[in-house]
This record gives sequence, C-alpha cells and structure tokens, in this order.
Amino acid sequence: MFYLQAGEPGRVVSFKLEKAQVLFLAGGLSEVLADLASPGELPDDLHLELEQPVEAEWAVGSMQLAYDPERDRVILVARELSEEEGEAGPGTQPLGVDLERLLTGSEPGAPGAARVMLTREQAAAMVRRGRELLAAGRPPCPLCGYPLEEDHSCPKTNGHRAPSL
Repeated sequence: MFYLQAGEPGRVVSFKLEKAQVLFLAGGLSEVLADLASPGELPDDLHLELEQPVEAEWAVGSMQLAYDPERDRVILVARELSEEEGEAGPGTQPLGVDLERLLTGSEPGAPGAARVMLTREQAAAMVRRGRELLAAGRPPCPLCGYPLEEDHSCPKTNGHRAPSL
C-alpha cells in the first residue's frame, strides 16, 4: 500500500494508492515534465517523507494530469474509488480547467476529488520518489501482476503451480 499526501496551510490529507497507480503517476508526471524546461533544485528526501500519523481520507480510483502554463504548475486530480469502479486501474485525460486548491467531495455521499497544483520541482521529486519506492518493492508475478512472495499462489493458475520466472 502506498500513500499520497498533499496539503495547504494548516491541512494535510492522505490518499491510498495501489502500486500500479504509483507507476502510472511516476510515468505520467515524467511525460508531462519531458515537454517542459528542466526543473530547478529538487526537494530533499526529508521533505518527501510522509507526515505522521497517516490516515487515508479515501482510496484513489482515477487520476488526471495536466499542465497550467500561466502558473507554471502541474495539476494532479485524484478521484475517490467508487463502488462502480471496483478495482479499475488509473487513466489519464487532459484537463483544461484552472484548479488552485485541494478539495474533497463537497456533496454528502459524493465521491471525493483532490486537486493539487505542483511545481515542476515537486513533480520531478514525486517521479524520483515513486521510482525509488517501486524499485524497492517485491517484483510482480509475470502472470497476474501481484507481488511475488515465497507462498505466492497465482490466481491465473488457480494455485496449481508456481509461475516460472
């Protein structure tokens, strides 16, 4: 399990992400940054640590990335995983609106949405940190994509045989 934290003065919120979403986020941010001027100095690892205690507001279902050239900010919109989505994977869509604040669902019972504006430096640091976290994890099963463990029972083989590497 992975967490994404975002904040504004006096408020920090956490959202739960799956490994595939961290991979998507690192790759998507990397693509957005590839079209922009190189970022300046990246925040150090101390500034990338999670603020404790970590209590997720909700699990992320889908994400969108965009770039606001007027403000020179990368925009990340994360939407709460809905019951209809189940375990649907993340996707990207262009976003052409001006978003400035972190918001969660405003209507009772409505899925939450977090809108976060990142500097190019913050986005580049998220790419770096995401790749570090993914590289430190367990390798995925070549058949099902779940983490390989000693007792891995692959659902693609109904647990009859271990996947060959």
